[in-house]
Amino acid sequence: MNKSILCDLIVVGGGPAGLTATMYAIRKKLNVLMVSKDLGGKTSYRLALPWVKDYHVIRGLDVVNSFKSELEYLNFARHMEAVDRVEKREDHFVVRTRGGAELKTKAVLIASGAKQKLLDVPGEKKFIMRGLCYSAVSYAPLFIDRTTVVVGDCKLALRAAAELAVVAKMVHLVGVCGGMLETDLGRFLNGRENVEIYNDYKVVEVLGEDFAEQIVVESPAGKKVKIESDSIFVELGLTPNAQMVAGLVDMDEQDRIVVDGLNCTSMPGIFAAGDVTNTYGEQVLIAVGEGAKAALSAYEYLLPSL
Repeated sequence: MNKSILCDLIVVGGGPAGLTATMYAIRKKLNVLMVSKDLGGKTSYRLALPWVKDYHVIRGLDVVNSFKSELEYLNFARHMEAVDRVEKREDHFVVRTRGGAELKTKAVLIASGAKQKLLDVPGEKKFIMRGLCYSAVSYAPLFIDRTTVVVGDCKLALRAAAELAVVAKMVHLVGVCGGMLETDLGRFLNGRENVEIYNDYKVVEVLGEDFAEQIVVESPAGKKVKIESDSIFVELGLTPNAQMVAGLVDMDEQDRIVVDGLNCTSMPGIFAAGDVTNTYGEQVLIAVGEGAKAALSAYEYLLPSL
């Protein structure tokens, strides 16, 4: 697509929400361009465990992969580059890319996702998605009568530990601070016999052979403890990739884009979907649905100008 051509819609992001939104827009005959550095987003990462088969997990991958495969052949509908900034210009928007392109559009749909916060300790990179992952909510049902570790001090970590505690034989919660334990989820976890809480401990190393099997944690006093586990879930929170619209749309205290029930932002003509928004649940199927809904909202907004 010629960079000077005015699009009807630019979709920023190539994950589940962005892919779905783009394909819905194509089917609505919009002049749409998806701008992203890659295709697939977080669906490229899948937890591998010796006893887990693909059919055990509801992933939404069939839908996402179908859209991904289709878009790979539609060169006119994609621009493979990271986005730096979205600007408002009178009656249109300009999407600036990392390479210096200025793409003009009537509307923008932000589906740029969020980055997981990492432990940044020895062994983490080696075992990512091989016994160590960042979404306990997606995999909790697989851990009936097994031992797990959850690392984190935010509500996300408490929610993950609580879901696992219902099914797992043992849950080790590492890093939570005293204040979080005064919440409803904290009190629930404190009352479970199958939950062991390591207050204010920090992770220093992840160990294993083919899969992550142990985690080494350290107390504030310097005491190190080695915990055996069937899997390790890192729940330190998410960093939304929303910097390109900072100052243009309203964001919440976690820097997520605030959207209403129609995926509209505070700026007319800018829509958002997926993990970059304040929508509940960081799940592929939710992102797919939100991407479809946002595309339909954008289409309705654009109809008078088509």
